[in-house]
Amino acid sequence: MADRKLDDIDRRILAALQADGRMTAQQLADRVGLSPSPCARRVRLLEEAGIVKGYVAVIDQAKVGLPISVFASVKLERQREDDLDRFSQAVARWPEVVDCYLMTGQRDYLLRIVVGDLESYERFIKDKLTRLDGVASIESSFALGQVKRSNALPIPLLASKRAE
Repeated sequence: MADRKLDDIDRRILAALQADGRMTAQQLADRVGLSPSPCARRVRLLEEAGIVKGYVAVIDQAKVGLPISVFASVKLERQREDDLDRFSQAVARWPEVVDCYLMTGQRDYLLRIVVGDLESYERFIKDKLTRLDGVASIESSFALGQVKRSNALPIPLLASKRAE
């Protein structure tokens, strides 16, 4: 599976799973136009290839007491591989950081940090982020509201790609 391109059926399976990862095998098969056995086999192959990494429940962060999203741009003192690795390993341990990207441009990393209140963010900055060796500067931006959030990738079908 990793060596070959995804066909339209694979793409339809992925789109359907992104929309509802809890649908039954029969519902998925019906949606993509296959019988259940070949559909289940394709899903298993997509999982084994690492294309489908797992299944999760999408939680409303405000309803679980985490209404604040902060985007922090971090600049490191140096951009050597060991410094980048050390930063990445530290961030991976912090549950408040829900997204982290290595960036080009003025800053080295962009983090999305989710917390319950401003005091929690201040504690995160003081107790974790600023204590990490090599952090030169941090610039924080607080999200006022969420306009769009999606866990679904825009996977095009091959036929529609040809039509464009």
